[in-house]
Amino acid sequence: MPHYRTVGEVPPKRHTQFRAPDGRLYHEELVGEEGFSSDSSLLYHKEIPSAIVDASTWSLPDLSTVDNHPLRPRHLQSHSLFADPAACNVDLVNGRRLLLGNSDVRLSYVVAEADSPLYRNGLGDECVYIEFGTAIMESVFGSLAVGPGDYVIVPTATTHRWLPTGDTPVRAYCIEANSHIVPPKRYLSRFGQLLEHAPYCERDLRAPAEPLTRTGEHVKVYLKHRGSVPGGIVGTVLTYPTHPFDVVGWDGCLYPYAFNIADFEPITGRVHQPPPVHQVFEGHNFVVCNFVPRKVDYHPLAVPVPYYHSNVDSDEVMFYCGGDYEARKGSGIGQGSISLHPGGHAHGPGPGTPEASLGAEFFDELAVMVDTFRPLGLGEGALDCEDPAYAWSWNARRDGGAE
Repeated sequence: MPHYRTVGEVPPKRHTQFRAPDGRLYHEELVGEEGFSSDSSLLYHKEIPSAIVDASTWSLPDLSTVDNHPLRPRHLQSHSLFADPAACNVDLVNGRRLLLGNSDVRLSYVVAEADSPLYRNGLGDECVYIEFGTAIMESVFGSLAVGPGDYVIVPTATTHRWLPTGDTPVRAYCIEANSHIVPPKRYLSRFGQLLEHAPYCERDLRAPAEPLTRTGEHVKVYLKHRGSVPGGIVGTVLTYPTHPFDVVGWDGCLYPYAFNIADFEPITGRVHQPPPVHQVFEGHNFVVCNFVPRKVDYHPLAVPVPYYHSNVDSDEVMFYCGGDYEARKGSGIGQGSISLHPGGHAHGPGPGTPEASLGAEFFDELAVMVDTFRPLGLGEGALDCEDPAYAWSWNARRDGGAE
């Protein structure tokens, strides 16, 4: 993160003696990225954070993918995966259904009403977008209350768990990276401050404000980590003698935080602006953008919906999570839809929508976009919820009839 925080008790000088009231030394843990060369935080534990008493296999859900071949655009109806209320009796970690993935990022969807186990992703950062519902995300850094429209960034190997609250299950779109997820470099000063032209600033970010401690013995933590096969992902359940939530204080620039999509300030212009103006985060070989309610182009001859474009170097994934997405009206896209427009295929607005958009002053739409620079494969969830008619939705006459 681009700014420093301190939570709870920390000593005045790092790497020096810091003792509990009973005289015992607290155990200092450095959580850092890129081999001591990037952001880090120092956590002070009551117990030794490395101590484990058991390790067993965690049988992960199916994370395999198949090629998008023959190549075509896809429409995934994510809500249908959890249409049966019984399917929602899962947690936000184990209940994820893999939709799309490659060696850089995996995109999943889940509707969860159960508490998750303690979990850490040792492969990379996670960005969890809350579509509906509310939850508490507890971690070694403290807790965060989250709700609709929140992006929750969880740094690599952060021990945490998800506790749904409220009367309805939590609907979440999960972006799991094999790298770190950060604000775009062009938004940051050379010292890491969000600049004036950035569409959000540090005031918009919510982070844990106080320590969170829990007690317990023989506490299990589910760990997702690298396997020996390139790109391989395996799971381990580590058992700790005491509860990992024993941090009395921490400070630094690396921690979980939440950012609500409603706090993103859209960048608009006289004519249609390209997708990079909508960017919110980036990882290795992918970016995250969002399309929010906004005034649209104000040139007298402007065409407000996107022009047709070929993804030469990337696959484009849109998660439609609010409003009415103007450019894809009539294609079957609705709340919870996920479209995949692959590299090598030109895509854009549906038949008649450019003409229909003329004169529009405001679009009420909400979508999260992930663009990847390696091709995405189809996961088991995608194969289970695809709308097979979508690829042909551009194939219509000007009068709206089928050819």
